[in-house]
Amino acid sequence: MTMPEDAISIGGVDLADPDTYRAGMPYGAFRELRARAPVAWHPYGDKPGFWALTAYDDVLAVSRDSQTWSSQTTGAFLDIPPPEESFQLALIMLTMDPPRHTALRSLVSHGFTPRHVARLRARTADMARDIVDRALRHGECDFVDDIAGALPSFVIAELLGIPRDDGRRLYALTEIMNTRLIGDVEQKQAQLQLFEYASALAADKRARPGDDIATDLLHAEVDGRRLTDLEFNLFFLLLINAGGDTTRNLVAAGTLALMEHPDQWARLAADPALMPTAVEEMLRWTSPVTMFARTATRDTEVGGVVLSAGERVMMFYPSANRDESHFTDPERFDVGRSPNHHLAFGGGGTHFCLGANLARVEATAIFTELLSRVREVEITGPVERVRSVQINGVRSMPVRLRPAAGPRFR
Repeated sequence: MTMPEDAISIGGVDLADPDTYRAGMPYGAFRELRARAPVAWHPYGDKPGFWALTAYDDVLAVSRDSQTWSSQTTGAFLDIPPPEESFQLALIMLTMDPPRHTALRSLVSHGFTPRHVARLRARTADMARDIVDRALRHGECDFVDDIAGALPSFVIAELLGIPRDDGRRLYALTEIMNTRLIGDVEQKQAQLQLFEYASALAADKRARPGDDIATDLLHAEVDGRRLTDLEFNLFFLLLINAGGDTTRNLVAAGTLALMEHPDQWARLAADPALMPTAVEEMLRWTSPVTMFARTATRDTEVGGVVLSAGERVMMFYPSANRDESHFTDPERFDVGRSPNHHLAFGGGGTHFCLGANLARVEATAIFTELLSRVREVEITGPVERVRSVQINGVRSMPVRLRPAAGPRFR
């Protein structure tokens, strides 16, 4: 068929180029696409192209229909894995389709239920207090590494039953994996180190079971059998990544948003009861994940566009979360926004973020400490964004913290 004007021509930017996002999320391009072509063909060099979904309703519909839209057929990421690696798509929960996805998810879901997360709440608050204590003592730090990245790495370490320091080291390895090109030597070495750690952890937990997710995974059965070593390693890799990315990006970019909107920081500081809506607004505003892919399992249509089986779509969450048809004045950052049915954790359905409750608890703990104990946050160097088509976040943000109780920024 003859392709209409493509997404690059309409929006003016290449949504498949990581350098596009280094300068900031292309909200102007998303607005243009939502207005003119919310389902737009996007070429991808000499690789298979995809349909860019930028409207809320289309992202929501695809997210909730795992029968029509597969994560496993060609993966959930921009690049399709080579044939020799495609077998991994059936082993990683993020790219796995039901019914196996449902069975595997149930193994660890109890570790992320509201009741279990509530038990972690006090512990998480203690860890957040320690992290802010240390940052205030030093005065200057990299906010991403020393505050936003510290808490989720500590919490996931506790959930997995490993030392906190190991959690920090593993977090550093995931950073290498997420900011290097697929196949890059450093990226492969980081993955190898993570696999080696997972293998050693599996041996330890088999010999000395604990009350943690790692033990649950190793001793439970799925479809009448236990996980293989490779399946456990891949699941471990997913937990380390997912356990850190969302919260780290939310806290770092959310803090930056509050600094850029001091009236909203002052409003939140004056009324801490707004914290739940503030966290939801930061999730909407920052959208820690940029996009995930799905592949049509049959001929279908999205937003009035007819697609054939095997065609890929890419769901752009930052665009959906600023869709004018669903959010009043979407370009306004409002810590009291309600209702706020954002899609930062996905649109529900099979792959709704397993750690959504935990991310909210962690963010609340950190922002409670910052609001009550930091008088001023001053940026002391360049704010560097993550160079990624997948992850939307801040990679580095050097700051100076001054203790006191007042929402004053510059």
